[in-house]
Amino acid sequence: MSRNYNRSSNKSDIQDTKEDNLEDNSQEENNSNDIEQDNSSNVEENNFQEEKSNNKKNKGLNILIIFIAILIIIAIVILLASFLSSEDISLLEGNSKNKIELKYTDTIDNSNNKVYLIDVSEVVENVMPSIVAITSKTLISTGRFGPSFFGSEQYAEGAGSGIIVSQSDNSIMILTNNHVVEGTSELSVQFINEKSYDAKVVGTSERKDIAIISVPISSIDNETLEAIKIATIGDSSQLKVGNGIIAIGNALGYGQSVTVGVVSALNREVSVDSYTNKMIQIDAAINGGNSGGALLNYRGEVVGINSAKYSSNGSSSTASIEGMGFAIPISDVTKLITSLMNGEEDDSPTLGIEGYVITKQYSSNYNIPTGFYITKISPGSSADKSDLEIGNIITQINGKEVNDINDIQDVLYNLDKGDVVELKVKYISGREYKEKEVKVTLS
Repeated sequence: MSRNYNRSSNKSDIQDTKEDNLEDNSQEENNSNDIEQDNSSNVEENNFQEEKSNNKKNKGLNILIIFIAILIIIAIVILLASFLSSEDISLLEGNSKNKIELKYTDTIDNSNNKVYLIDVSEVVENVMPSIVAITSKTLISTGRFGPSFFGSEQYAEGAGSGIIVSQSDNSIMILTNNHVVEGTSELSVQFINEKSYDAKVVGTSERKDIAIISVPISSIDNETLEAIKIATIGDSSQLKVGNGIIAIGNALGYGQSVTVGVVSALNREVSVDSYTNKMIQIDAAINGGNSGGALLNYRGEVVGINSAKYSSNGSSSTASIEGMGFAIPISDVTKLITSLMNGEEDDSPTLGIEGYVITKQYSSNYNIPTGFYITKISPGSSADKSDLEIGNIITQINGKEVNDINDIQDVLYNLDKGDVVELKVKYISGREYKEKEVKVTLS
């Protein structure tokens, strides 16, 4: 009995153990489920946190993009505003207000406020040995009994300038103005070392207002010969308005002085001694004594001969004219200079006529054709050997309209003796003017 009980007891124990094991397994399953639930919760939490982080990043990126876009828009607005001038704005406003406004600048260009210094010392130092001072003496009348009243002679002294342009076997050749040497009884030249020597006139051209004078080499000492030099001739046809220039000359007889400026104008018509020539207008200061001096470009080349200036006597109500000097373009006279240096006369051909110009206003008032009216024909001249007559009006020369005496002179200056010019001439026939063509062989 006891043994059965024990078996029964063991079965019960086994059954209890199985139940306990089932409970344990159930508990483990529950625990496993709990763990799986915890892991799922953690994953969901992590996903939520990651999504939240991504949302924050995306939100920050969107804010950055919006900020950059705003900056770009502001920059575009500022750029457009900078292109709109005050005039544009005023015009836009004017569409509604019809108000005219002045234009103002809203920017300052510092480059316009700079000071530009001009240093021409090297050019001047190189060229100065080529420039001379000229002193002239002219015998003048002292009254009704002539220049030698009571056995005395009176001389007027003048001052001018010159340019050493060449050297022959025997002489130094100096270029100057005709009006500097015209009518003089004595001439002297002072070189760079302030030594003076007598000079003589070689040739002149009153029409172009130039002259060549010379100093014998035999009279010049070695020191002076070593000190002086020949000037370099430039090309005045290349000058432009606004080009910088340098003027050197014996201003007022005080000795060589230097002024600088610019080319103010080209081909200005200037009359000297009844002849009109086209000259270079400059604003560099020139005065009496500068005549015949050098007009230089900034390479130190001679591009002109300083010759004249506009001036007025001045009074309490009128001011003197300043900054209007004139120079003969060197390229216009190089051929003539060469001729004069070689002892040849100014052999530029002429028609041999005198008269005056019929202007358009005069023509309109008196019903006379415009042109050059001939009042005199020189015996033996080109005109005298042609069909030209006193009273004829030259209206064209070689196809060029004649409105001024310079129109004739300019054509003749480019021709040589023996050339033929064709003239269109108006002449009176009854009560009207008729036209004819006249060919003139220049001599």
